[in-house]
Amino acid sequence: MTESNALDPEDRKIVTLARSARARNGVPEGAAVRDDTGRTYVAGTVELASLRLSALRTAVAMAVASGASSLEAAAVVTGADTVPAEDLAAVRDLGGAGTPVLLAAPDGTVRSTVPAE
Repeated sequence: MTESNALDPEDRKIVTLARSARARNGVPEGAAVRDDTGRTYVAGTVELASLRLSALRTAVAMAVASGASSLEAAAVVTGADTVPAEDLAAVRDLGGAGTPVLLAAPDGTVRSTVPAE
């Protein structure tokens, strides 16, 4: 586990944004991604009768819809212990296999950083 204070300031920012989205919307997950220009995109879990998306896939979709061409990093705040393969695939599709994905607990503590392989 990594204390959020030990993170790079830009990584700490996306963890904080993801945590805020989760809390503000009362959803199971919050996520944020940072593109190659430093812009951030924040999302929560989408659960509609006709559409279900994880927070991380929603954040990636928001980045793509806004014209992002690559990602530098991603963060997801969740109670889960792992990042689902589908979420890693979405990050990989836009950012490449080496894009770091920070997995954080609901309190913002980063549990692990995994590449989007």
